[in-house]
Amino acid sequence: MPDSQVPGPISPHGGALAERLLAEQEAEAAAARAAGLPRVELSRRERCDLELLAVGAFSPLTGFMNRREFEGTVDSMSLPTGEPWAIPITLSTGGDQADALKEGQEVALFDGESGRVLAILHLAEKYDHDRERECREVYKTTDIEHPGVATVMGQGEVCLGGQVDVIGLPPHADLLQYRWTPRRTREEFDRRGWKMVVAFQTRNPCHRAHEYLQKVALELCDGLLLHPLVGETAKAGDIPADVRMKTYEVMFENYYPKDRVLLTVLPASMRYAGPREAILHAIMRKNYGVTHFIVGRDHAGVGDYYGTYDAQEIFDQFDSQAIGIVPLKFEHAFFCRKCDGMVSGKTCPHGPADRVFFSGTKVREMLARGEAPPPEFTRPEVAAILIEAAKQQAHE
Repeated sequence: MPDSQVPGPISPHGGALAERLLAEQEAEAAAARAAGLPRVELSRRERCDLELLAVGAFSPLTGFMNRREFEGTVDSMSLPTGEPWAIPITLSTGGDQADALKEGQEVALFDGESGRVLAILHLAEKYDHDRERECREVYKTTDIEHPGVATVMGQGEVCLGGQVDVIGLPPHADLLQYRWTPRRTREEFDRRGWKMVVAFQTRNPCHRAHEYLQKVALELCDGLLLHPLVGETAKAGDIPADVRMKTYEVMFENYYPKDRVLLTVLPASMRYAGPREAILHAIMRKNYGVTHFIVGRDHAGVGDYYGTYDAQEIFDQFDSQAIGIVPLKFEHAFFCRKCDGMVSGKTCPHGPADRVFFSGTKVREMLARGEAPPPEFTRPEVAAILIEAAKQQAHE
């Protein structure tokens, strides 16, 4: 399909889907060629990033960033071609391996867990990986206790930049029916006649505040893409993806109009970069064909590193036409006993004593004791799934 005919109500970032997954015959030839190439093992984050490059979710990127792309992203949140971009997408190595690799050669990228070669990198440039600079500008901290900073500081000191030809996606044993590519998602939006589509990003089980925000947004749009992140997560306390997906499935089955909601997954790694990551999450959803994106309280945050609504305010730093996708900025939602329903600070006149708030820590403690959080916090079907998962974890 020519780039001009990419389906969907919104153009991909940069104007075209940059899909790097080779067709079957090309992939076979590339795999044979890769057998004689120097090899670089991909980390789990890099494998996730490779999958997103393969399917076009990182459009307009065609590979791992070169120096100009890295520096533009870190310093000014833009690519050399002018598109907004907020987080570096890098491949790194170090030591003797970095010294041995030469610019201009091909490199086989492989998955150390399965031993499979996943792609060929056309190595255009090697450059020093300024990890402290990346952490300072992107994560706004160099504190090693920040999970994103810890990951960056654990990467190699040399970045390998260049286009990738992807031979095959990383092997997956789970959630296969939900791993839709941007092209397939766009085609489904077209089939359903959706012109305004809103996406919801989450790495947590679905609770009542999430449900409220999604349904308010759905009142404005033709359809909702419920799009949980299921790639690598690194923060203690994050619920495993398979458990989270069970909560989304039960919510979808019992509480959503099936003709107006699509449940698929985003195979991305969490960076925990707060405001910067909100931009990346929005751009990826734009590539999936989404026109509107929900940005709530402390989006992609961790600890106290970011302000409550920093992830909303960062969108104001960009030209709205350049970003393309429309952020829907929501305040924190909660259950009010006097209002007898889900509300936010914009709609509820009552005080803290009437508002039901539960921290993640408190919920985890209740689940560990086999106690269901109250229905004001989560639906009973979701609570049952989380209690069962907590019991299984306790016995492992």
